[in-house]
Amino acid sequence: MEAIITKSTGSWFSAVTDDKQRLECRLRGQMRLNGSKSTNPVAVGDRVRLEVSEAGDAVIHEVLDRKNYIVRKSINLSKQTHVIAANMDIAIVIATVAEPRTSAGFIDRFLCTAQAYKIPGMVVFNKIDILDEEEQQAMHELMAVYENIGYKSIAVSATEKTNLDALKAAMKDKVSLIAGHSGTGKSTLINALDNNLNLKTGEISSVHLKGKHTTTFAEMFELEFGGFVIDTPGIKEFGLTGLEDKELAHYFPEMLQRLSGCKYYNCKHVSEPACAVKFAVEKGEISISRYSSYLGMLENKA
Repeated sequence: MEAIITKSTGSWFSAVTDDKQRLECRLRGQMRLNGSKSTNPVAVGDRVRLEVSEAGDAVIHEVLDRKNYIVRKSINLSKQTHVIAANMDIAIVIATVAEPRTSAGFIDRFLCTAQAYKIPGMVVFNKIDILDEEEQQAMHELMAVYENIGYKSIAVSATEKTNLDALKAAMKDKVSLIAGHSGTGKSTLINALDNNLNLKTGEISSVHLKGKHTTTFAEMFELEFGGFVIDTPGIKEFGLTGLEDKELAHYFPEMLQRLSGCKYYNCKHVSEPACAVKFAVEKGEISISRYSSYLGMLENKA
């Protein structure tokens, strides 16, 4: 039978079959040695084929082809990656302007990674109810940056349930991945979207104004209004592995459309002459924050 993986804790997996049967399953032994550079051959969102024995034990025999996936760098093995989730329709980064502040660099790395793995990206700014006038202005300026290059951006308050209908409409009948720094209110937001869910929520550390981790493993939940949401751990870095320097700009939409204007085909858009990207930055057509993120990723690319 076929099923979707909804949770992975390392050695055991939760799955839901097409007829809504919920099973706990494990991997067939040799699947672990598949030559992959990933630390996990099966991820949340994977469609799998499994067999159930007369004793009720479920074993995964095959992972079906993925339409996409997203990774982070493995914590333990620097040359390996960990697949966070697979088969998504949209990847949503939850950002906050305050308590804690999400850097533009983190948002851009997430969107760039989603773009590289062919997953449409979206930015949701949470906690708008706590922002002062200056912070609201900063948020609207950031939203304009992303809207102008084609990324849908929505401002919400999970605690006040502000503007959640717009977010529900964007997620309806889709498999949505939600990610962001700890403390941005991912779990609170998911709970607010669907009253049937009761995800564990955290609190903000008063010392550093950063979130305390509450989500340990990625997990998929069915939404009452249609579709699924994948909640992810508070992730610091997403992985772009095996990427050449000249390829990075391909995953910044506003840069991609200008690459043909550069004098050199392998231009890195740093110090080369007659660079169309740098010219667009100087003219204000590419935002300084996005270009700074690009330079940071180019320098620290993994």
